[in-house]
Amino acid sequence: MNILVINCGSSSIKFQLIRPESEQCVAKGLCERIGLDGSRLVYAPADGEKETVPAPMPDHTQAIRYVLEALMNPKTGVVKRLDEIGAVGHRVVHGGEKFARSAVIGEEVLNAVEECGRLAPLHNPANLVGIHACRELMPDTPMVAVFDTAFHQTMPEEAYLYGIPYEYYQKHRIRRYGFHGTSHSYVSARAAQVLGQACETLKIIVCHLGNGASVSAVKGGKCVDTSMGLTPLEGLIMGTRCGDIDPAIIEFLVRAEGKDVDGIMSILNKKSGVLGLSENLSSDFRDLEDGFVKGAENAVRAMKTYCYRVAKYVGAYAAAMNGVDVVCFTAGVGENAPLVRSMVCDYLGYLGITLDQVANRKRGEDVVITTEDSAAKVMVISTNEELAIARETYHLVTCA
Repeated sequence: MNILVINCGSSSIKFQLIRPESEQCVAKGLCERIGLDGSRLVYAPADGEKETVPAPMPDHTQAIRYVLEALMNPKTGVVKRLDEIGAVGHRVVHGGEKFARSAVIGEEVLNAVEECGRLAPLHNPANLVGIHACRELMPDTPMVAVFDTAFHQTMPEEAYLYGIPYEYYQKHRIRRYGFHGTSHSYVSARAAQVLGQACETLKIIVCHLGNGASVSAVKGGKCVDTSMGLTPLEGLIMGTRCGDIDPAIIEFLVRAEGKDVDGIMSILNKKSGVLGLSENLSSDFRDLEDGFVKGAENAVRAMKTYCYRVAKYVGAYAAAMNGVDVVCFTAGVGENAPLVRSMVCDYLGYLGITLDQVANRKRGEDVVITTEDSAAKVMVISTNEELAIARETYHLVTCA
């Protein structure tokens, strides 16, 4: 069986074809600029070269059609017939309180995902478009929704409630939901596997550090707290998102800058984070690290503030779990920025953490980067959300 994994955005589709029995990715790619001029398909079979093909994509259905044609291409494709794709796994950002696990997609699930769109208006509608496009072209193929929020549904009430009138939770379900759950679930389980220990025996803090970033506390294999909230804007300082701020700042800027709420929210989502702190130097940590090494004031400011915030969350979650056994770094920055890891770990001496600077410079492998006598381990774990989605999809369609 082959599982097609789809991650659909408003103008893009990322995809992988995975054989779940061997967990091998046999092809992957990207559709870019859907509905815009200059749309193109990027496709790469596992044993071949990457191809970039200009292709008109007026909508997501046409984009999915190109994906299927690429996968079945006589020269570079990896399947001969559409029925060799046994199921499709869709990343869905928000499942609200309705979904504590992945679900086979039917009308009831579709209606629930649409309803959760009010909690993720930039994401869920795009995810639904991808689902509908695949259902139109592959009507007999089972499909599964894998939710970013599901892993965090084990949080206790004291972790997910906000200090606002309880009626707003009752009426509107305003609470902390958390995101990147597929990554946090995969990385915490993988860390336990690498250590040869049962996840149920460990207290793990996962730092998913990318352009979007979040931290989670995983106790006994279950999430007990996470940094993102009702939306992905809360928590850590990120590439362009502000993270935690005093909510009165919104009112202050509305009055001081003469902007409406939509304008301020655009600033907080798209012009803040390390991009804003570095005075628009970059949201790319490779640029920031280069500037930091050269002593550029704006890069130093952004890097120090970012790493301080990560370290604060690690400390908070060590307290929430009454200890920590493992701290994991993952995602684009977490896996590839030794300087960030080192700067964060500089704050963690009180936990008995001692970094191995040689191990910290390793790339491309799941590795412990602390010394033998470190009281808690720090690890770099490569996340694989597509594989996690394929696993969930395979389990549901074969056990149904």
